[in-house]
Amino acid sequence: MAAKTLHFLGKNLKVGMSTQDINDMCHAYTINRGGIPATLNYHGFPASLCTSRNEVICHGIPSPKDFLKNGDIVNLDVTTIYKGFHGDTNATFFIGDVKPEVKKLVQVTYDCLMAGISVCRPGARLGDIGAVIEEMAHGHGYSVVHEYCGHGIGRVFHEEPQVTHFGKKGTGIEMRPGMTFTIEPMINLGKRHCRVLEDGWTVVTKDKSWSAQFEHTICITEDGHEIMTTFSPQDWTEEDDKI
Repeated sequence: MAAKTLHFLGKNLKVGMSTQDINDMCHAYTINRGGIPATLNYHGFPASLCTSRNEVICHGIPSPKDFLKNGDIVNLDVTTIYKGFHGDTNATFFIGDVKPEVKKLVQVTYDCLMAGISVCRPGARLGDIGAVIEEMAHGHGYSVVHEYCGHGIGRVFHEEPQVTHFGKKGTGIEMRPGMTFTIEPMINLGKRHCRVLEDGWTVVTKDKSWSAQFEHTICITEDGHEIMTTFSPQDWTEEDDKI
């Protein structure tokens, strides 16, 4: 449900749309399918998803005054509660004509996520995830945000273990079948350092460089891993195109 919600929102993004418009779509899409937007009122967060545009790293608050402009990128972070369980996923989308260097940042960030997922299997260590993400990002001249990380998830939105996107191979907790957690690297064009705005939520790059992020919820299986927050194209129906 979280994956389909994110896909629906991405299909309907337009230049001139406000991030509040995106929030309203997300809220209606989730509620009309029997879900609950996990972020709404979570520790006081006032919206049904996070909308993080350009230099905003994460936790951007939707606003009727924040409009999508041609050339922007925007990350939509969706977490859905359904039958007591959480699904957490996000993606960075292009708005109109985006500069090639920004497109590359977004693609590499997605590649970092998938590289991190690829090392997940029983017996591997959580540090393996951060090590491969950091190596890939640094190889392209980008930086990795240290202050925010992936996390255990299930009946609770955020729980142990913390899954950092930097680290050393062979260190950290051993992965075991049944462990379920998110991987959600935040990669910056400039330096990794960040600050939180006065609203207490919105995290931006200190040097105002642009930032991209992707996220999946995964589960460790007996012989590898399963990405929980995805679906096959044949599973998309006409009903999925309706709010």
